[in-house]
Amino acid sequence: MTVVHENLEATDAKMSARDVSVFYGDKKAIDEVSIEIPTKYVTAFIGPSGCGKSTFLRTLNRMNDTIPSARVEGDITLDGEDIYRSKMDVVQLRARVGMVFQKPNPFPKSIYENIAYGPKIHGLAEGKDELDAIVERSLKRAGLWEEVKDRLQDSGTALSGGQQQRLCIARAIAVDPEVILMDEPCSALDPIATAKIEELIAELNGRYAIVIVTHSMQQAARVSQRTAFFHLGKMVEYGRTSDIFTNPLEQRTQDYITGRYG
Repeated sequence: MTVVHENLEATDAKMSARDVSVFYGDKKAIDEVSIEIPTKYVTAFIGPSGCGKSTFLRTLNRMNDTIPSARVEGDITLDGEDIYRSKMDVVQLRARVGMVFQKPNPFPKSIYENIAYGPKIHGLAEGKDELDAIVERSLKRAGLWEEVKDRLQDSGTALSGGQQQRLCIARAIAVDPEVILMDEPCSALDPIATAKIEELIAELNGRYAIVIVTHSMQQAARVSQRTAFFHLGKMVEYGRTSDIFTNPLEQRTQDYITGRYG
């Protein structure tokens, strides 16, 4: 049973999950999770390693489809539309619900081509001028333009780890998504690069619905307005970030936040 704080102000839900369970073969990895992802906020998923937060995150853009043994039950909607219905175009869904992974994964192409790839395949640019504008705008939004504008033809893999992760964020926003999922986006980065990614999340907040999985409670407290605590495949508690960290209603949440386990 999930405890949902009652003082959550009404907000538009961009995505809704109802009684979502995930199975890998016979093993139940997620047990009946229900949550609304608000349009205008950053929502953090926290919890000990192996608690299911990344598995649940991947249901939101059907990344679990790539695992043959995975099966998802329950309902997940984007703007009220069932994303698991048979006619859903998964490529289109992943353009609307972008993903940034734990390890930066730029394509082995130029910085320019990393950003231009998505807009090209989705037909978002009429010609080179429009494509150039999308690349520049995306890199500016990701706080990377000034660092790379004179070397757009260099390989994306030649950038530092923190720059590569911002490139991946720029790549995600180039196709104009509505939701951005981030799966521990700073865990492979040093503190300076992490601070830059956190600043970037703050700047993108309000423009996209953002969901971040993080093992750092300090990071969740800094970047999010909503926090969900996961434990053993269940969502234990969900509320305003400030309340989850200062006034949790569930003993398990309290124990995790005060460092008794995790």
